[in-house]
Amino acid sequence: MDLGLSRRCALISGGDSGIGLASARVLLAEGARVIITDLDQDQLDQAAASLPDSGRRLLGFAADLTQPDQVSRLREHVRAVGKIDILINSAGETGATGPFHEIGDDGWRDTLEVDLMGPIRLTRAFMDDLRTGGWGRLIFLTSENAVQPYPDEIPYDAAKAALLATAKALSKAYGEDGLLVNCVSPAFVRTPMTDKMMHQRADELGVDFDEAVRTFLEEKRPNMVLGRRGEADEVAAVIAFLCSDRASFIAGANYRVDSGSVAAIN
Repeated sequence: MDLGLSRRCALISGGDSGIGLASARVLLAEGARVIITDLDQDQLDQAAASLPDSGRRLLGFAADLTQPDQVSRLREHVRAVGKIDILINSAGETGATGPFHEIGDDGWRDTLEVDLMGPIRLTRAFMDDLRTGGWGRLIFLTSENAVQPYPDEIPYDAAKAALLATAKALSKAYGEDGLLVNCVSPAFVRTPMTDKMMHQRADELGVDFDEAVRTFLEEKRPNMVLGRRGEADEVAAVIAFLCSDRASFIAGANYRVDSGSVAAIN
């Protein structure tokens, strides 16, 4: 299927692994130019080397999105390349976890800086690109946590719920400029973040990694009807669709890619 992306340029945060890297792979296959950003330049270079036949259509620039000066520097690097049409906010982390009464201000602050302010800061830096030219796509990676919060991940829950509200408001503010803003909410996808969670769970329970995954699905995510972790490519397919001309009448929506993990239909 031709998604009409051959003339488009996308910037993807969290692009050195997981869903961000999978999204870069799909967009490159559709003919788009892609810029990936993440914390470490060496890891970005390795990620770029793992994507075959990208030629000069793939670039990587390191930036810490919690640091405004680094976001400004990233903007300068990208401006030297050209204007972007697509921004995919994929970077994030679980952040502070545990009982609410044990998470202090630092835990909240650090989690919100990465999972809320990082995407907001990056979006603000590139909003002029996205809202000029009459065509733009802005995607926020949220989570099932945004609508089905978990009591041991409350700062992450709050950050992702805030992104949903932000995306809806932006879709109304800039829709008339041709900028379509949407969210994709995965659940328990095979990424470095969930690998880290499962290794920690395995250590806590004294079991191997596969058993940690199995018991997590059984105990914590019983509504995931496929009974497995998702794959990053399965999420990237939805992201690519929302970036495309095929999604020209979709704005302010949240697409859940969660194997039914969220119990409600809405």
